[in-house]
Amino acid sequence: MSLALLAACASLVPGGRPATGPAAPAGASAALLGVARGPAIVSFGLLPRDSADALDAFTQSCGVVTSRQDASGLTRPTDWQPSCRSAAAWPRTEAARFFETYFEAARVGDGAAFATGYFEPEISGSRTRRVGFDVPVYRVPDDLVRAWPDGVPEGERTGRAPLGRYDASGNFVEYYTRAQIEDGALAGRGLEIAWAADPVEFFFLQVQGSGRLITPEGDVIRIGYAGQNGHGYTGIGGVMRERGLLGEGPGKYAGSMQGIMQYIRENPEDGAALMRLNESWVFFTELTGDGPLGSIGVPVRGESSVAVDPKFVPYGAPVFLSTDRVEARGLWVAQDTGGAIRGANRFDTFWGAGDQAREIAGGMSARGEATIFLPRGTLDRLGVR
Repeated sequence: MSLALLAACASLVPGGRPATGPAAPAGASAALLGVARGPAIVSFGLLPRDSADALDAFTQSCGVVTSRQDASGLTRPTDWQPSCRSAAAWPRTEAARFFETYFEAARVGDGAAFATGYFEPEISGSRTRRVGFDVPVYRVPDDLVRAWPDGVPEGERTGRAPLGRYDASGNFVEYYTRAQIEDGALAGRGLEIAWAADPVEFFFLQVQGSGRLITPEGDVIRIGYAGQNGHGYTGIGGVMRERGLLGEGPGKYAGSMQGIMQYIRENPEDGAALMRLNESWVFFTELTGDGPLGSIGVPVRGESSVAVDPKFVPYGAPVFLSTDRVEARGLWVAQDTGGAIRGANRFDTFWGAGDQAREIAGGMSARGEATIFLPRGTLDRLGVR
């Protein structure tokens, strides 16, 4: 998926780990956790522009929802067909009526939601290496593969095999860590698709999973998530919190992306070591089109797309957030996921590109209530009273 790690920026919020409420047991899903019927959709007072933007996003998702199995256990591909047949031709000026006509409201678990934000960074970059542009932007290496290490018994080889590489002796081992890659493990192999100017900005672009490189000539190179080295994501905000660096008061930094970047800038040696604690490295591909792609393969839209855990929210489903941050309130469409977005009612709102998007997403931490819009008749089929 193109934005698989975008949502990992959620780990930058105070506490340094996703605030998902009680941990969901392995194998849990919305259907197993429990769903309650929500109020009539007309009662949400959907705003015209919000509804029109959500309708556009939903329309682009129809090819997915009508053909892909729903991991949440709530819907079937056929459930989405009536709304998708009407979506493209529905008047955008009457978008609110579209949702009132084809959907019904549901809440997963207790509906208590937590939302963070992500965005598409714009940083200085170049297609070729030149003075001031020394940070490599790598494509996926051909030796990054999935396989089972020899030490894993056959009976335990379930699910997807881990990512790694074969060493010179033919043994399957972990792939290179962030530190090893920064130290040149991939240098000289022709994997560079571009070069960034600032290692700190590029680190946070990797966290977001997609971005724009702006060349000195003014050209724009859009890059998106293509793969990852198989190492777990470590939210450096959590590490800083544990070390007493984040918070209020003298000598402490704000628990936001901006605050964390300020610490790294003011403490370059410790900051570089801090970033290396996140062993995950993201590989990119150059993008074309009108936006970065979400995990379902359609462009995500600023202020309309939201990342979810697909075990608890069907991809393509409209989601209404009522939160204590006014920016995050309103109607969103589930079009993405991310490494830090786990559990019921955990969301990461997408804000697009530019300074305003960066400011809002970097400081987004909202709590409230989430309501999922499901195709009419779904709750009756599930036996929800």
